[in-house]
Amino acid sequence: MNENFDQDFELDDYEMRRRERRRKRKRKVAIQKAIFIIVFLAIIALGVFAGLKFFLKDGFSNTNQNTLTQNTQENTQTEQLQQTQPVETEVETASEENLPSETEPSDTSGASSGEVTSILEEAKLLAMGYDYDGAIQLLKTVPSYEANAEITSAIEEYETTKASCVAVDVTTVPHIFYHSLVNEPERAFSASVMGQGQADGMNAWMTTVEEFDKITQAMYDNGYVFVRLRDLVVESTDENGNVTFTPNNNLLLPPGKKAVVLSVDDLSYYHSYEAAGYPDKLIIDENGEVKCHYVSSDGTEQVGDFDVVPRLNTFLEEHPDGAYKGARGLIALTGYNGVFGYRTDEDYETREHLMEDQSKWLSEHPDFNRQSEIEEATKVANAIKESGWEFASHTWGHLSVTNKTVEDLERDNTKWVNNVQNIVGPVDTIIFAHGNDIGDWQDYSSDNEKFQYFKSAGYNFYCNVDGSVPYWVQIRSNYVRQGRINLDGYMLYQSSIGATTVLDNMFKASSVFDSRRPTPVVANGEA
Repeated sequence: MNENFDQDFELDDYEMRRRERRRKRKRKVAIQKAIFIIVFLAIIALGVFAGLKFFLKDGFSNTNQNTLTQNTQENTQTEQLQQTQPVETEVETASEENLPSETEPSDTSGASSGEVTSILEEAKLLAMGYDYDGAIQLLKTVPSYEANAEITSAIEEYETTKASCVAVDVTTVPHIFYHSLVNEPERAFSASVMGQGQADGMNAWMTTVEEFDKITQAMYDNGYVFVRLRDLVVESTDENGNVTFTPNNNLLLPPGKKAVVLSVDDLSYYHSYEAAGYPDKLIIDENGEVKCHYVSSDGTEQVGDFDVVPRLNTFLEEHPDGAYKGARGLIALTGYNGVFGYRTDEDYETREHLMEDQSKWLSEHPDFNRQSEIEEATKVANAIKESGWEFASHTWGHLSVTNKTVEDLERDNTKWVNNVQNIVGPVDTIIFAHGNDIGDWQDYSSDNEKFQYFKSAGYNFYCNVDGSVPYWVQIRSNYVRQGRINLDGYMLYQSSIGATTVLDNMFKASSVFDSRRPTPVVANGEA
């Protein structure tokens, strides 16, 4: 027998085959057992038991020692007596059959071939998301990776690709945003269903599912890659806890790729949305993925990708090179109607300060339990974060911060912390409702009381709405500010008729505009 037999066969698949051979061998031995007993008794009668015992214990056992290394405790003297010369021949044949063939994969890296394949696939996925350093680092965790040609080739490929990447000019990165998506335009844009004012508002503020899909595909085809707002900067903290921001000059993408930031406003599924046919809540499906619970106009109950979060998740699972290191976007939440369709706000529990639609909802849900709503919403929030999304404040009451006092803002933020942050966790980003801001286009100054309050409350990133320019980024040592472009019905219509060119670098608006919209689309109300 080969003395290196066990060393040459350490792979799991070999162990499975070896155990199967042992089982087959034992079955054959069992068949021979009856014959052997008769022979054994005859030998005893002839008085040669002592000699046979010596031969079987010392001679035969030594001959088969290498083959039975895993059975030292199991193979007692009785089992050894059962293994006659035919078994010896079988073991010897089996060992020859199981020597490595020329066609079997030989892994000299110290990991099984299956493990290597898995690591290569995981590294490939990281590299597709532009995390070349992460991919290379992962590949180098394989023991003796230098001896594996596949691994060294992949490392060389990722190093070469990284070297060809160029730094993104973070001061020219656009920021786009959506509200919840319209699934049934015949409901959302209908004056008879919504009332004229609300229908006009839905037409102006919202984006249809079909428009979203076309925009997402067009931007992907044009080389746009989703990045996080915080990817635009390098953040450092001194010994006193003071945070400092500088432009990130190491946000690297291949030539032809362009960075874009995404956000989604509200995502609370307000009571006022019910007649328009939006999903009523986000849920976690049987696969652990965030999906929408949706009831169509004909009463059909469905679970699926009926809004931005699950729809973009599905797209980026199929196109991982559409996001930088797994980035998704920011979800800006209010709190007065709860979050994600769960009625988590304290007013539902105290029954104070309720609006008419809140009171109506409570009367229709007599079994309402706020704590249960919070628990379910928290599960959804955690799953959303795990899929790459981040959260931001949109103020608790969807405030127009421009005409509010510092005291108003403080009261509102306290409500946000108590009713939203308790579900989604701490945030350092505020996305102002109505597209407002707490200052003009000049830098936030030390005498800006609203800025000083928000800064003291932990906010470092600030976003308004500016659809007049393709991008607007302000990076200062103590804060970061970015203007957002509204990809809604009004902007798509204005761009499709040539009234603005803001969207032209990203996609052709006329090719995505939903023809089911009533036109002209007029600015209406405040979203």
